[in-house]
Amino acid sequence: MADTARPESKLAAVPREISPAGLDADKAFAPLLAIIDQARTRAAQAVNQELIGMYWSVGEHVSQRVADGSWGQGVVEELSAHIQRRHLGIKGFSASNIWRMRQFYDTYQANPILAALLREITWTNNLLIMAGAKTDEAREFYLRITIRDRLSSRELERQIDSMLFERTMLSDHATAKAVVRHPELSTLRDSYTMEFLGLPDDHSETGLRRSIVAHLREFILEFGKDFAFIGEEYRLQVDDTDFFVDLLFMQRELGCLVAIELKLGKFKPEYVSQLDFYLEALDRQVKKPGENPSVGLILCSSKSDTIVEYALSRSLSPSLVARYELHLPDKRVLEAKLAELRDVAASDTDG
Repeated sequence: MADTARPESKLAAVPREISPAGLDADKAFAPLLAIIDQARTRAAQAVNQELIGMYWSVGEHVSQRVADGSWGQGVVEELSAHIQRRHLGIKGFSASNIWRMRQFYDTYQANPILAALLREITWTNNLLIMAGAKTDEAREFYLRITIRDRLSSRELERQIDSMLFERTMLSDHATAKAVVRHPELSTLRDSYTMEFLGLPDDHSETGLRRSIVAHLREFILEFGKDFAFIGEEYRLQVDDTDFFVDLLFMQRELGCLVAIELKLGKFKPEYVSQLDFYLEALDRQVKKPGENPSVGLILCSSKSDTIVEYALSRSLSPSLVARYELHLPDKRVLEAKLAELRDVAASDTDG
């Protein structure tokens, strides 16, 4: 909304290193540092692939011996002790971990696509996915986002605990019509979980915005790592009036600005016209040549899907309305909703 002038948020500048020879070291040595970093990354990936391949082969052997009845728990415990006697200090070959290798092989051996993906992530992340994902569809989802976003074990665990797979599947169904009109909206969802903010239920819009900025890393993880933060209360000046976008991001994959407006309470139709205005101003004043048109997201604490559909039906801007929650979702409720959605889809197909 219109307001008096406030300072535009700026990111702190990182000082550049000057070498004793007077060179701009960051610029002069960047190509060599890139060579080193790329080589180290490739080496780490090769080691990880070999490690996962070894665990797969051990799991395959144990699975076959268990299947033909020649091995049981006692033999696996003896195998673990024998390996550790022969290779002093070796880690990862406890009896329980050997059984996990067998489970690992049994889980993926019938699915060659997933068997190829799992070699691209760490053993710890593979164990998290095996424990948290119960279907091949869910396993593939978490494997792909772990590879794409280079998720750490902590980040992956959070995504599984927040039931990102189930939320994404339900969101894809809810936003299908909007995505047909504006394919770029496929990177957004119709609901977000932000338990990491630690806000009380009676929080203010200002408190919400400031808490998001204070927890920016977690916020970007929830939205996707292709989001890069530009600023909060980003100032747009039209004629002699200042307007402020709550949060402004760049979505690198799409090559466009993403304006996020934060609203407490239920969604109201007038929010759309305000966001349309901001997107037009961003495209005229901020968008750089070669970038795609700006995208908007209204983030509310609640919304009526019917009212949202009416409000967006005549808007030409690529915009979406999403709901945010401050608590982790109820696992049973989400699973039930997803099962109901699949049942409906199956009945439609049969019909």
